[in-house]
Amino acid sequence: MEDLNLLTDARKPRWFVVEESPTLSVDLYRWWGSRRVHVWRPPTDVYETDETVVVRVEIAGMNERDFSISVVERTLIIRGVRPDTPERRAYHQMEISFGEFITEIELPCPVAMDRVEADYTAGFLRVVLPKERPQRISIQESDQGGL
Repeated sequence: MEDLNLLTDARKPRWFVVEESPTLSVDLYRWWGSRRVHVWRPPTDVYETDETVVVRVEIAGMNERDFSISVVERTLIIRGVRPDTPERRAYHQMEISFGEFITEIELPCPVAMDRVEADYTAGFLRVVLPKERPQRISIQESDQGGL
């Protein structure tokens, strides 16, 4: 198994990570696939406003420390583990997924990584990614005629 070198940002919560490797998702699937673990995808909404891209993940029963959020190029990756209770049970119906999960979202535009915010409230993880605005480049006039 390869170690992932995750670069943390002191201004973000410890569970927010910016990753430089373009092969992160391939490495994750290879790693999880080798463990033969069922990796599931929680229900996820992605919407855009004039200023932001917002990702909302429905994932009840977790804590902030159970999530890992990273951005690789223009892909947002949210992963974690929702723990199951250790007690023995005989299920009559089972629809709630437990264990490792991952969701990858291709971002529709460049985002300002230094202003990304995330919060987890009432079973919903919400990641707000401010859109990167093009920078205006000023042209200075030269006193020289021509070149």
